[in-house]
Amino acid sequence: MSGEQTLKAVRGSFLDITRTVEHPEEIESALRFIEDGLLLIRDGKVAWFGEWEDGKAQIPSSIRVRDYRGKIVVPGFVDTHIHYPQSEMVGAYGEQLLEWLNKHTFPTERRYQDAEYAREMSTFFLKQLLRNGTTTALVFGTVHPESVDALFEAASQINMRMIAGKVMMDRNAPDYLLDDAESSYLQSKALIERWHKNGRLLYAITPRFAPTSTPQQLAMAQRLREEYPDTWLHTHLCENKQEIAWVKELYPEHDGYLDVYHQYGLTGKRSVFAHCVHLEDKEWDCLSKTGSSIAFCPTSNLYLGSGLFNLQQAWRKKIKVGIGTDIGAGTTFNMLQTLNEAYKVVQLQGYRLSAYEAFYLSTLGGAHALGLDHCIGNFAAGKEADFVVLEPTATPLQQLRYDNSVSLVDKLFVMITLGDDRSIYRTYVDGRLVYERT
Repeated sequence: MSGEQTLKAVRGSFLDITRTVEHPEEIESALRFIEDGLLLIRDGKVAWFGEWEDGKAQIPSSIRVRDYRGKIVVPGFVDTHIHYPQSEMVGAYGEQLLEWLNKHTFPTERRYQDAEYAREMSTFFLKQLLRNGTTTALVFGTVHPESVDALFEAASQINMRMIAGKVMMDRNAPDYLLDDAESSYLQSKALIERWHKNGRLLYAITPRFAPTSTPQQLAMAQRLREEYPDTWLHTHLCENKQEIAWVKELYPEHDGYLDVYHQYGLTGKRSVFAHCVHLEDKEWDCLSKTGSSIAFCPTSNLYLGSGLFNLQQAWRKKIKVGIGTDIGAGTTFNMLQTLNEAYKVVQLQGYRLSAYEAFYLSTLGGAHALGLDHCIGNFAAGKEADFVVLEPTATPLQQLRYDNSVSLVDKLFVMITLGDDRSIYRTYVDGRLVYERT
């Protein structure tokens, strides 16, 4: 195929954040909005990006321009914490974390030892991500290796940027979901060898959380991290006060919840801790010092009554934060709706989440939290061409509010507060159209 034939051209209004920042006040200066822009894509990468008038001469006459004027094109959303097997139990009623796990989560996850079932649900899961504009996700499987194989197989078919891992869990769960320290090591190792850096796929070592792993299993997670230092670490931390008290009972020799992970070498770059609602001062400091990241999961934290994440403190401590939908305790795959809830969580604490900050956290900020900002998160030349075409007037109410909004930040904020999957007009992964609203 000739170079001309591999070229793709996209025209529209583009919004991205050009650089990572250490303070939310810096985001507006890093924001780039091009009213009439052009994105040129070659072999799944950004070949050129800028003003339409400056770039249109580069487009050969044989190339069709995908024209999205009237829409807003943004980098693909990054979901930093989600459980794909829990898609089928979203909205399970009436429990807090530990009861919710035992009553709803564990029985659901049992099915994923069936490879065919896991494949069926992986396909469903990816379709939900794409129809909601999410192009990269950090994903929990189940304890079964089949669950991870199925997810990676499905993602590989569209060359999707995906990080996932097999749950390691050898105690305090039903027998049908338990592995052991040795088998969790061997199964995880085999999955790493098969999938890590296979195309755009990456592997996350995934102990569910400290209460469901013995010290022996966490030592095996540490061994995996030492043997494969370029993998990710993905787990839960300080979500629920009852959970925290349980960890202190199970690990009395450690100085708190995070110290359990830290002493097993599981903090650091590419370590992502979901929730972090009830951190002690020393835990904030440890996350900051080690360069660990947090996944802020507002819909889940509200739904399970866990508490309010302190986003301001994360900024003060210079800790990288991304947004997680946390399906299935979270109640939506949609990043716009999740940002709506994030606004409310921090509003309750006297902090106002601006639309620019929200888009940063869900795009380049999320990529930064995952250690992927070198390859995704904005339209810089050479980055992977994952992006979403947003329809800012998808509903009559959105149209009314959009017409009454005078500034870009107002229009974006209306999209966050009123948007949902109807606002996702097109989704592109690896430069290819993978979802279009009908």
